[in-house]
Amino acid sequence: MTSQIRFLMCAPNHYDVDYVINPWMEGNIHKSSQERAVEQWEQLHHILKEHAIVDLVPPQKGWPDMVFTANAGLILGNTVVLSRFLHKERQGEEPYFKQWFEENGYTVYELPKDLPFEGAGDALLDREGRWLWAGYGFRTELDSHPYLAKWLDIEVLSLRLIDERFYHLDTCFCPLANGYLLYYPPAFDSYSNRLIEMRVQKEKRIAIAEADAVNFACNAVNVDHIVVMNKASEALKARLADTGFQVIETPLTEFLKAGGAAKCLTLRVTEPVREELHANVSVESRIIRIEGHLLDSGLINRALDLITDNGGSFQVLNFLLGEQRQSTSAAEVKVSAPSHDVMESIISHLIDLGAVDLPQDERDAKLEPVTQAGVAPDDFYVSTIYPTEVRIKGEWVKVQNQRMDGAIAITQSPKGLTAQCKILRDLEVGESVVVDVQGIRTIRKTESREQRNAQEFSFMSAGVSSERRVELVVEQVAWELRKIRDAGGKVAVTAGPVVIHTGGGEHLAQLIREGYVQALLGGNAIAVHDIEQAMMGTSLGVDMKRGVAVRGGHRHHLKVINTIRRYGSIAKAVEARVINSGVMYECVRNGIPFCLAGSIRDDGPLPDTEMDLIKAQTEYARLLKSADMILMLSSMLHSIGVGNMTPAGVKMVCVDINPAVVTKLSDRGSVESVGVVTDVGLFLSLLVQQLQKLTSPYTAKVS
Repeated sequence: MTSQIRFLMCAPNHYDVDYVINPWMEGNIHKSSQERAVEQWEQLHHILKEHAIVDLVPPQKGWPDMVFTANAGLILGNTVVLSRFLHKERQGEEPYFKQWFEENGYTVYELPKDLPFEGAGDALLDREGRWLWAGYGFRTELDSHPYLAKWLDIEVLSLRLIDERFYHLDTCFCPLANGYLLYYPPAFDSYSNRLIEMRVQKEKRIAIAEADAVNFACNAVNVDHIVVMNKASEALKARLADTGFQVIETPLTEFLKAGGAAKCLTLRVTEPVREELHANVSVESRIIRIEGHLLDSGLINRALDLITDNGGSFQVLNFLLGEQRQSTSAAEVKVSAPSHDVMESIISHLIDLGAVDLPQDERDAKLEPVTQAGVAPDDFYVSTIYPTEVRIKGEWVKVQNQRMDGAIAITQSPKGLTAQCKILRDLEVGESVVVDVQGIRTIRKTESREQRNAQEFSFMSAGVSSERRVELVVEQVAWELRKIRDAGGKVAVTAGPVVIHTGGGEHLAQLIREGYVQALLGGNAIAVHDIEQAMMGTSLGVDMKRGVAVRGGHRHHLKVINTIRRYGSIAKAVEARVINSGVMYECVRNGIPFCLAGSIRDDGPLPDTEMDLIKAQTEYARLLKSADMILMLSSMLHSIGVGNMTPAGVKMVCVDINPAVVTKLSDRGSVESVGVVTDVGLFLSLLVQQLQKLTSPYTAKVS
């Protein structure tokens, strides 16, 4: 019995692979057999005519892909949304399809000219008519989805495609009768997969393997209990049979060469309307403005990549290019996201780049009270390293104590409003916390080309490379250290015991003695092994001059700990002349504050080691305040901890033999940081040598 379901097809009279607009076309130009293509198309046409009604649109010379009628438009009831093809190679098909729709009594809606949408290739109705699945990412823009919801009066669920092989939704997604779904999960991002799982019951989701996916098993035509496709594995056919479907295979290999199969070759034109259901779309749009040296710094590319990489879509509304070398550029960009949660994530990343959310720029930040000490409200804004302002009662208020991974707490006092970054445990009942991303902006420093490129001793841009010439980095760090010292600035050093093991202890001690260090941060181990070297000439029992283990040397560090504990502190041991050299000796003699943060593996520990983690973090933050530069020397744990406490604008040098450590610090995004993959002992030795060459704080290198 023939169903009343109707399909539109187009004979392959002019079909060929004439160009490349998807990965399947690569290497297949003019390699399709016209004879086999006609034979395969006629077989599909015959099968469908046995189960449904098939109408034909006349093929047109010069438009070889017109055979793929799924891309003609999207139909619901008597309404059709005409496709807007992304590639010029297919745009000429649009008037022919429009003519056919109008001649057959459909009301035709057309999207704005520059808004790509590729019809039922990227928009598939739930077979029960409950909602419309709409894809985006390659051929269709997310901004088309609100139009679909409005014109078709249906709920639209947006799915992002991430595998270029499956460039249209119908290549990897096929709604079936009775609420079933045939799909290939790796073709979608995590948000889309969660949305699918929320809307389709587990027992009705039929996830296929890659082997079936690349044979376009999802590019199938469903007519009641019949599923027509190019090819299916025995396992897939058995799974579909278990759920009541009959699979009919018909070879369509000639059309796979152009990236299409059964579904692409058909457009269902009898889609039932559910009168009780109405339009709804979760797509959210915002307009952001971003300023700076957008082109030469790559800032605009980073912003646009960030939008798409996080599941959004964009439209550049205005771009004002700077007229002079020193001029900044400005861009206004419409950002769209499939949901509010995704939009929040995108906007928070854009805020980190210095973008301003224009519609929100006139609104105050959203605040919610702290109702439980040490616990932030849900959806609190997570602070970054960049200077931040929040809009409260129409005024922009600068956030104090800027750091990453905190909440922004707002307090009211007789002196006025105060905004400050707080780690979660420090939040107090009575404070309010900024939630969402509304009314927030970061202040990013804009440098001219001259500042970035012409200053020979300007600090190196963020980066990590084991190929970087260590001597070059050392030269620049030495220059900065000298400037900071002579200006009365502050340098903090966080160091691990590797500094001592690699012979760098004497060089770090010299830096402290000569006034280049104003605070030292580390753990129990660096102090223990530094003092062990000062008292016994060994580090972890290894003779530092001969490089050989000393008999019984493995006990040396415990003897040192015991001695210092007997005196009560490192300072008292120095006063008693038990310690006469080394890093800790120079700290005590020169009044340099230090904090040793303990851990569970510490022996002893030394009496100076702070074993209360909370107190140690608080002391670290105090010592880091107002620092101009931080040297991070071979300590993953302490370097990352310090990095999290440090706002943008503080120069950071991370030296470690492990690339993962310096990469972690570089990923904070601060342009004032540099990672150096090298032996820390060598680095410190070269640094001291370079400092000795400098005769004044502003002596430039003479070539």
